[in-house]
Amino acid sequence: MTTEYVPIDCGLHSRYELAIMRRQQLVLSWADEAGTVDACTVTPLDLFTRQAQEFLRLRDAQGREHTVRLDRITSCRFPADG
Repeated sequence: MTTEYVPIDCGLHSRYELAIMRRQQLVLSWADEAGTVDACTVTPLDLFTRQAQEFLRLRDAQGREHTVRLDRITSCRFPADG
């Protein structure tokens, strides 16, 4: 798995921000540093930047918090905009 950060599309970043503000659940898949893919329904909590990399802090259905680098998210299903 590549360690160099690749910025995500601004429109996608805005959708994550909106989901946080609305407290909407997302169906998210992401790869960890070892390349292992995880997928589950999550509640996004916060976006932040550390060392020029962007991250999403989230909570899974079991209440565990995860921090995922945005460029490691492999898929996301957003709720229908309404």
